[in-house]
Amino acid sequence: MAEHDGGPAAGRLEEGRLLKELEAIHRTRHETLLYGSDEALVTHTQRMNELEHEYVRRHPQRAQTAARTRSGARARTGEG
Repeated sequence: MAEHDGGPAAGRLEEGRLLKELEAIHRTRHETLLYGSDEALVTHTQRMNELEHEYVRRHPQRAQTAARTRSGARARTGEG
């Protein structure tokens, strides 16, 4: 992936920098949604997706909490 206005390509980031970029983009998401221009929201979404996909690519066996699955959510709400 090439460099772009949103920062270096996610695939080129070392692990610590990738995590810092993810923390920063998640921290600013709500404010961008509420107050950013349409263009800012599109750009933010694209960068967030790029970073998240890179994280998942690197960590396909990442820890998952049962409560964060569909069946876990149904158990919490009494469905199913």
